[in-house]
Amino acid sequence: MKILLAEDEKDLNNIIKKQLLLLKYNVDTCFDGVEAMDFIAVNDYDAVILDIMLPKADGYKVLKYIREVKKNMPVLF
Repeated sequence: MKILLAEDEKDLNNIIKKQLLLLKYNVDTCFDGVEAMDFIAVNDYDAVILDIMLPKADGYKVLKYIREVKKNMPVLF
Protein backbone atom coordinates (compact mmCIF):
# COMPACT_ATOMS: atom_id res chain seq x y z
CA MET A 1 0.00 0.00 0.00
CA LYS A 2 1.38 3.40 -1.01
CA ILE A 3 0.58 6.38 1.24
CA LEU A 4 1.25 10.10 0.92
CA LEU A 5 1.88 11.84 4.23
CA ALA A 6 1.42 15.62 4.12
CA GLU A 7 2.55 17.10 7.45
CA ASP A 8 4.55 20.32 7.82
CA GLU A 9 5.99 19.66 11.29
CA LYS A 10 9.21 17.83 10.47
CA ASP A 11 9.43 15.86 13.75
CA LEU A 12 5.82 14.68 13.54
CA ASN A 13 6.23 13.88 9.86
CA ASN A 14 9.28 11.77 10.67
CA ILE A 15 7.58 9.91 13.55
CA ILE A 16 4.50 9.04 11.49
CA LYS A 17 6.62 7.99 8.51
CA LYS A 18 8.78 5.69 10.66
CA GLN A 19 5.73 4.01 12.16
CA LEU A 20 4.14 3.48 8.74
CA LEU A 21 7.39 2.03 7.40
CA LEU A 22 7.52 -0.38 10.37
CA LEU A 23 4.05 -1.53 9.31
CA LYS A 24 5.47 -2.17 5.81
CA TYR A 25 3.70 0.71 4.03
CA ASN A 26 5.38 2.52 1.15
CA VAL A 27 5.40 6.19 2.22
CA ASP A 28 6.10 9.46 0.43
CA THR A 29 6.22 12.60 2.55
CA CYS A 30 5.75 16.27 1.82
CA PHE A 31 5.62 19.44 3.89
CA ASP A 32 3.14 21.80 2.18
CA GLY A 33 -0.11 21.69 0.25
CA VAL A 34 1.30 22.60 -3.15
CA GLU A 35 3.89 19.85 -2.85
CA ALA A 36 1.12 17.40 -1.86
CA MET A 37 -0.87 18.26 -4.98
CA ASP A 38 2.26 17.85 -7.11
CA PHE A 39 2.87 14.39 -5.63
CA ILE A 40 -0.76 13.38 -6.19
CA ALA A 41 -0.63 14.56 -9.81
CA VAL A 42 2.20 12.18 -10.73
CA ASN A 43 1.76 9.23 -8.34
CA ASP A 44 -0.94 6.70 -7.57
CA TYR A 45 -1.59 6.54 -3.84
CA ASP A 46 -3.86 4.15 -2.00
CA ALA A 47 -4.45 6.77 0.72
CA VAL A 48 -3.40 10.22 1.90
CA ILE A 49 -2.75 11.36 5.46
CA LEU A 50 -3.33 15.09 5.35
CA ASP A 51 -2.69 17.88 7.84
CA ILE A 52 -5.34 20.62 7.71
CA MET A 53 -3.03 23.55 8.49
CA LEU A 54 -0.42 23.15 5.74
CA PRO A 55 1.57 26.08 4.31
CA LYS A 56 1.04 27.28 0.71
CA ALA A 57 -2.31 25.44 0.37
CA ASP A 58 -4.30 24.16 3.34
CA GLY A 59 -5.59 20.63 3.70
CA TYR A 60 -9.08 21.60 2.51
CA LYS A 61 -7.69 22.90 -0.78
CA VAL A 62 -5.66 19.71 -1.21
CA LEU A 63 -8.76 17.61 -0.45
CA LYS A 64 -10.76 19.56 -3.03
CA TYR A 65 -8.02 18.86 -5.58
CA ILE A 66 -8.01 15.15 -4.68
CA ARG A 67 -11.78 14.93 -5.12
CA GLU A 68 -11.47 16.54 -8.56
CA VAL A 69 -8.74 14.23 -9.89
CA LYS A 70 -8.84 11.03 -7.78
CA LYS A 71 -12.41 10.98 -6.53
CA ASN A 72 -12.30 7.79 -4.46
CA MET A 73 -8.88 8.13 -2.85
CA PRO A 74 -9.22 7.71 0.93
CA VAL A 75 -8.07 10.73 2.94
CA LEU A 76 -7.39 10.88 6.66
CA PHE A 77 -7.23 14.34 8.24
